[in-house]
Amino acid sequence: MAVLLKNLRLIQDGVIFEPKNYTFENGLMEEVLDPDSGKFNNKIDCYSFFASKGWIDLRCGLGEPGQEYRETVDSLCESLATSGFSQALVMPNTEPVIQSKNEVDFVLNKAKKYSAQLQVMGAVTKNASGEDLTEILDMHFQSGLRFFGDGTKTLANSDRYMKILQYLQKFDGVLFDHAYDPLLGIFGQMHEGEVSTKLGMKGIPNLAEDVAIQRNLEILRYAGGRVHFQTVNTAKGVDLIRKAKAEGLKVTVDVSIYQLIFSDADLVSFDSNFKVKPPFRGSEDRKALIKGLKDGTIDAIVSNHQPQDFDSKFAEFDLAAFGMAGLQTFLPAMVKLSKELSWELLIEKVTSGPTQILSASNSSWTIFDPEEKWTYNEKSNKSLSANNPWFGTEVTGKVKYVFQKGHLIKIDD
Repeated sequence: MAVLLKNLRLIQDGVIFEPKNYTFENGLMEEVLDPDSGKFNNKIDCYSFFASKGWIDLRCGLGEPGQEYRETVDSLCESLATSGFSQALVMPNTEPVIQSKNEVDFVLNKAKKYSAQLQVMGAVTKNASGEDLTEILDMHFQSGLRFFGDGTKTLANSDRYMKILQYLQKFDGVLFDHAYDPLLGIFGQMHEGEVSTKLGMKGIPNLAEDVAIQRNLEILRYAGGRVHFQTVNTAKGVDLIRKAKAEGLKVTVDVSIYQLIFSDADLVSFDSNFKVKPPFRGSEDRKALIKGLKDGTIDAIVSNHQPQDFDSKFAEFDLAAFGMAGLQTFLPAMVKLSKELSWELLIEKVTSGPTQILSASNSSWTIFDPEEKWTYNEKSNKSLSANNPWFGTEVTGKVKYVFQKGHLIKIDD
């Protein structure tokens, strides 16, 4: 028997539609004109709910293989569905690095039984070290990969960068680039600015990102190909990419959702959960990111989910690992952002934006309540990691159902 979703507001194609009654028929969400029909044995009142196409995350960390204590394929897929995501592109920074058909197939085969679909970013240099290239063509032709990058590691070697772009053009591959000059940010712990000076911490200047983006755009201009810049977070970086797009270069870009929520001022507490890379910047950079989302320069918002174990984070700030677990707080973060950005725009950046970058199909749906409060703690956490400053607090915004692989799945309270 079919399920009736009463008074549900649909967000699609940049429009929030008036509340209507819907059901899932033949894998599609369809409007119900006769809600009193006897065909519905389960009726759900969705008076405060929104529904949209399933969300897609373009930057997600994984621990398995090698670091199963951080995140397994099982825990990641459960976290994705609970958080409203139907697809995620996982980074290759595991042990061993995902750099051959064997590692790729291991992850994809283990994820098949779950409703959320994983796609893999194959490492483009051996061990993500930035030097010798991996078997790029083999991973593409044997396992179907089209997306390559070194994940959390930067490609600082200009010659390798150019050769990678040339290789990827053989099959319309996409280079996912974490643009960052490691020497300009060496030993840095947070954004270089007034706050880092007051706290006495070594800063990471905007220059470390700006120089890398400018260099990589010049190489792209010379070699051709497609580049997707990840986690851009400086005003100049956004402007450089805006101009590159206007010029016609094949460039797309995303931003971490928590870069839109926090700033370097939040680090005065010395809470290592705020230690991320790229670091939280100042207010002017944050305004530039918001503007970039509104004018279409920034194509997608990502969780940049980087789970870390307790020991990696419970340490002196300068010794703690970078990264924040960001899946289950993604919707609460969007709720906060909805005061500045419309729901139509936010949903676009996690649905149609990523879909176009991945050239993916999307038949899934996410149903969520932006008003429901819940506590993010040990009981509700689906991840194996809890490195998030909101852990142990009450947050607003909860995913209620997902429709994935032909099944309507209720998210447990």
